[in-house]
Amino acid sequence: MPRQPLAAAGKRSAARVNYAEESDSDDDMKQPRKRTTRRSTRRSKEKDDPAFGKAKQTSSSSESEAEKEEEEQEEEELPKRKPRSKLLASLPARRRNVGRPATTQKTVSKKPTIAPRSVHRLNQHHHLPIVPLRRLQQQERNEPLSPYELARERLHVSAVPESLPCREDEFAEIMGYLEGAIEEGTGMCVYISGVPGTGKTATVLEIIRHLQYQAEQKTLPEFDFVEINGMKLTDPNQAYSILWECLDRSEKEQRKRVTSAHALQLLEARFSTAQEDQRTTVVLMDELDLLVTKKQTVMYNFFEWPNRPFSKLIVVAVANTMDLPERMLSNKISSRMGLTRINFQPYTHQQLYQIVESRLQGIDAFEKDAMEFAARKVSAVSGDARRALDICRRAVEIVEMRQKQQQALEDNQPKKATTTNATKHVTIGIINEAIREMFSSPSVAFIQSCSLHQKLFLVSVMLRARRAGIAEVEFGDAALIHMQACKWHLIEPPTTSDLMRVCESLGQTRALVVENGRMDLGMRITLNLMEEDIKMACKTDKVVGKLLTDT
Repeated sequence: MPRQPLAAAGKRSAARVNYAEESDSDDDMKQPRKRTTRRSTRRSKEKDDPAFGKAKQTSSSSESEAEKEEEEQEEEELPKRKPRSKLLASLPARRRNVGRPATTQKTVSKKPTIAPRSVHRLNQHHHLPIVPLRRLQQQERNEPLSPYELARERLHVSAVPESLPCREDEFAEIMGYLEGAIEEGTGMCVYISGVPGTGKTATVLEIIRHLQYQAEQKTLPEFDFVEINGMKLTDPNQAYSILWECLDRSEKEQRKRVTSAHALQLLEARFSTAQEDQRTTVVLMDELDLLVTKKQTVMYNFFEWPNRPFSKLIVVAVANTMDLPERMLSNKISSRMGLTRINFQPYTHQQLYQIVESRLQGIDAFEKDAMEFAARKVSAVSGDARRALDICRRAVEIVEMRQKQQQALEDNQPKKATTTNATKHVTIGIINEAIREMFSSPSVAFIQSCSLHQKLFLVSVMLRARRAGIAEVEFGDAALIHMQACKWHLIEPPTTSDLMRVCESLGQTRALVVENGRMDLGMRITLNLMEEDIKMACKTDKVVGKLLTDT
């Protein structure tokens, strides 16, 4: 019993020895702290005795020089190694790559790579002039064109004629406005309206060509021209960036792309103050119907800037709706804008005949009765010159195809007389065949197979969109037109729930784009069919056709 305390005491003493050893090792690890304390004491001594500090500096410098000499002697005594490139050259080819890190994808790219982003650029500056495809093909081909090929070239919608017939009055009026504003250095706004295919954009572009030619001849002050097409913009506010990019006079290297909000601020500052050597800027805003926003700020700004005294901005707005400014802006604001309005009426059958005849001048491929028949057919539906050109172009393709087939038969059977005698000119029958091909599209066949109320609702949506000037309408507005049409023609009107089911059925076939998640009067609807297809399909219907003719 008395030995147990002694053993315990021995264990405690051994533990104390171990603890002392560990504390000694810890003190060795904490030597840098002692150095810091020594440094602090040295600094205090240097402050008290400056001679002590100078002596210490000289001794430390002598010690560092001695250490450097010893290191140089050791390096000279060591054997010199060959460079790595010479060592690898002396090795065999199979052993040269030994020891080199493999250049795999993991070792090269340790950080995650950033995915490339595509940048959408507006108003790109091309270094080389763009040549139209058909003109380029004609330059490369030295062979003369056949009458059918020449007719197809001239009847193409994108072919630019030497003159624009049947729009001489509108041409002279717009030309006078723009020429006077450029000479005086003032701003103005011209609003051009009309149904599609009446030559609005083509007339304006032809006027710009004439004005630019006058500026080159020094008979008119120089001006800048900017074209903004609503169909090419994903956001209406991008119009600010396009306009500022063209007005920026700085060098190309110093130009920076700006956001729409920043471009709006820069334009506001530019049009509010006088600028040195500021030239007039003509802006063509095509498809203005698609630049409609919730607060209508884009339309308001572009209509308001020309009225400022320092702007020198001329805005030519082109739209399909005649009263779009009054519908989108209040009457007080639109009247204060001071818009100059010009309306393009649809082409008559005499004008359409003159347009087709001017393009086919000097080409013996059409009969006069065939051209007049095509002009009357198109003018009865829409008065769209583009549709008349497409029909005549398709008729030329049919005649050309039949001529080639007959020539192939004659080449294969030269001795036997062929029974088929293909005509060399476009006749009324071929025009009628081309019309049936163009208007017998799946959408026209679908509309003709619809019920009466489905046709009426499609026409109601089309009329409401035309009156509002925007593509998206509300179900309640279209339903009101539908109910009124039923009362006018003594047809029992459907209930709201029945008409909602009619709208839902048209939405399932994608004839209408219907807003998801709503089944009320505020549901938004967009027409997903061409107006010309609806007119062509419904013109033979007594009720729906009369509704179209009344409007």
